[in-house]
Amino acid sequence: MNLLTALRAHRIVAIVRGDDADGALRTVLTLAEEHIPLIEVSLSGRDALDVIRRARAELGPAAPLGAGTVLTAQDARAAHDAGADFIVTPAVCEGITAARELRLPVLAGVMTPTDIVEARRLGADALKIFPAAQAGGPEYLRALRGPFPGEPFVPVGGVDAEAARLHLAQGAVAVGVGSPLIGDAADGGDIGGLRARARVFLDAVAVDTAGRAEAGR
Repeated sequence: MNLLTALRAHRIVAIVRGDDADGALRTVLTLAEEHIPLIEVSLSGRDALDVIRRARAELGPAAPLGAGTVLTAQDARAAHDAGADFIVTPAVCEGITAARELRLPVLAGVMTPTDIVEARRLGADALKIFPAAQAGGPEYLRALRGPFPGEPFVPVGGVDAEAARLHLAQGAVAVGVGSPLIGDAADGGDIGGLRARARVFLDAVAVDTAGRAEAGR
């Protein structure tokens, strides 16, 4: 898959991390039904590799499906074997180089300018500013875009619907959203609430006919 094209098209990555594997699988399938196709299953969740395998079988080979919290080469290989077709890391780590060796695109976790330069040197396709809220939110993104105006940034961490609008208005190519979207669904909780939140976030990341975030006009 072309990860950067997909990020620009869909503008949101849903991050599924849960303590209930069946609940996590239901969450992935519900997000796909609600037209949030870029979905990352964090390896820190319960039985995450099995969730990825089962989700791949349900969604088919063409659906984007990522593995997150990939730190090591072993993580990257296991995610690839389970059916993930993109990789997300929380930091600049060997998961990036291993994923690139497997020809998997990478959304690499960065915080500092040094991280940005190193992640791109290692072959990262896009840059996950993490944790975005603690780093300073949209204002930190605006500051980074000064020396790095063309880099594809994806803020992740504490991004609610309003923060999503603000980050996109500051030039993020997409946002990554975990608990503000998922709630308790991946722990076996409310799927109806997940559907409602998915629609709120889809509205938040919608673009007008000029291709600008609604919040950026």
